Amino acid sequence: MAEKRNIFLVGPMGSGKSTIGRHLSQLLKMDFFDSDHEMERRTGVNIDWILDIEGEAGFRSREEKIIAELTNKQGIVLATGKDCIQSKTIRTYLSARGMVIYLEITTSRQLKYAYRDQKHPPHSIPNYSKVTIEALADEPGFLYKEISDVIVRTNNQSPRLIVKQILQILETSR
Repeated sequence: MAEKRNIFLVGPMGSGKSTIGRHLSQLLKMDFFDSDHEMERRTGVNIDWILDIEGEAGFRSREEKIIAELTNKQGIVLATGKDCIQSKTIRTYLSARGMVIYLEITTSRQLKYAYRDQKHPPHSIPNYSKVTIEALADEPGFLYKEISDVIVRTNNQSPRLIVKQILQILETSR
């Protein structure tokens, strides 16, 4: 049986990486990992705590190690953290070890999803607004495009339709 190629989902907060990744992994019978959840599982604390105690550099160091390990696995679907692509090392791992799918979302749609997010509600983030999301989206946008093998626009589509679209892309790329 042919070895399954790794699938790495990248994109901003609210693009559906975790939800789509879980559905995709079930249909493809592949293991699913979420790099943020994996970090929390391994450390026993949430990401906000890691950032508060270790700072951005400590968090990024942990993230690089976890993604290095996960991308070395075979036949996985990985939902990455929204800013992991800021690291050249992580971009190299993702590009070399699997198919990178960028889940692109408009800032207005991202804001709508953010308000439904129970874990990171916008009102808990200082000065959170559409302007904030636009600034965050502009920063890594070109990096997502630079490393992606495929761009899937997620606006106004259900996770089921997005997964179906990705499955069609995977089928034609064999």
